[in-house]
Amino acid sequence: MTKKIKILLVEDHAVVRAGVRLLLNAQPDMEVVGELDNGRDLLKWVEQLRPDVVVMDISMPGVNGLEAARQLSLTHQKQGILMLTMHDNEEYFFQAIKAGASGYIPKSAPESELLAAVRSVAMSKVYLHSSVAHLLVNDYLEKVKSDDDHSGIGKLTDREREIMLLIIKGSTNREIAERLTISIHTVNNHRANLMEKLGVHNQVELIKYAIKKGIIQLD
Repeated sequence: MTKKIKILLVEDHAVVRAGVRLLLNAQPDMEVVGELDNGRDLLKWVEQLRPDVVVMDISMPGVNGLEAARQLSLTHQKQGILMLTMHDNEEYFFQAIKAGASGYIPKSAPESELLAAVRSVAMSKVYLHSSVAHLLVNDYLEKVKSDDDHSGIGKLTDREREIMLLIIKGSTNREIAERLTISIHTVNNHRANLMEKLGVHNQVELIKYAIKKGIIQLD
């Protein structure tokens, strides 16, 4: 029997929360193990329930999703944070990534995208909805134009930079191979090389590196 993804749902609107719970629990590989209507008690419930993914709204009374995510990230817990929000603009997106979210998806997205996002975040991958993913890429490109050797990026080959952009955007190795018309083996080699040069080990660390080093601007 496949292990289910344990999900803690944090949403202040009861109707929305109920709908999301029904959708997630209807999946054979998912289970909502707890629900909260704000982020105030999040740390306590994460400690007790040990969820794989926290699906959380940003705008909530009391402790909002951004502050709750910051507090949770400081504990170095292993669960992923997926922001499910009505906001799909630059301001909230960058704040969410900086706070420690590994996924960001608007409530207007199709149900299939929410399910895909939960599965990706549960596997320690990043999931960014197309409405905001381009923001990371644009900021990266602007930074490279202004300082080609900034923060180790100068060590990368043109192909490695290209693949880095696609990784940040959320593309899989297969998707990168198809887009660049190269083999998956070649993608794996380039990916391993650029990760080694930048001192990171996965997609989440790569995005955090880009933010920390100023490759992606948060302001």
